[in-house]
Amino acid sequence: MTDCLFCRIAAGDVEASILHADDMIVAFLDIEPIRRGHVQIVPRRHYDYFEDLPTQTASAILALGQRLSRAMKRLYGVRRVGFAFTGGDIAHAHAHVIPLHEHTDLTSRRYIAEDKLTFVSLPRQSAVERQDVVDELRRALEGEG
Repeated sequence: MTDCLFCRIAAGDVEASILHADDMIVAFLDIEPIRRGHVQIVPRRHYDYFEDLPTQTASAILALGQRLSRAMKRLYGVRRVGFAFTGGDIAHAHAHVIPLHEHTDLTSRRYIAEDKLTFVSLPRQSAVERQDVVDELRRALEGEG
């Protein structure tokens, strides 16, 4: 799909800070990360919803997410790493892998007390900052084995 941002990233038509790429999936840094090291993993082929993913593709995404989780725990000194298939912003199945520094890094409306919430855009990382994170995560993945 030429109008899908993630399809264009997977095809190499849009620049991204690629951490991992193979024939099935592509992992890259989120440009507005919740935390340093926030990675998105997308299938190369377009699927609107995660439940539409072929089992082999979903398994590849999960396996890379597990490797990233172990690497992020060592690298960032966190006890937990969040892994979530989402789809709120872009209708292309994708998973977020996020080192969790705070209980609220990934949250649910169900346990927020305030009725009216306000949100601000997260700061964009520069290309240099993203490359630094890609390099550190690649080194951490290599140490993961």
